[in-house]
Amino acid sequence: MMALETFPYDTAEHLKTPEDIALYIEAVLEDGDPALVADAIEVVARARGTA
Repeated sequence: MMALETFPYDTAEHLKTPEDIALYIEAVLEDGDPALVADAIEVVARARGTA
């Protein structure tokens, strides 16, 4: 059986515009998980280069 090749995924690399960020935060807040909200803040900071 051939091993499955995977690649790292960083959400911050895909948040290019303020609209992207707003939609991401909206989706995270809809989930309602406080840990996910905390992670999303860090992701947005990295996307904006302020991590």
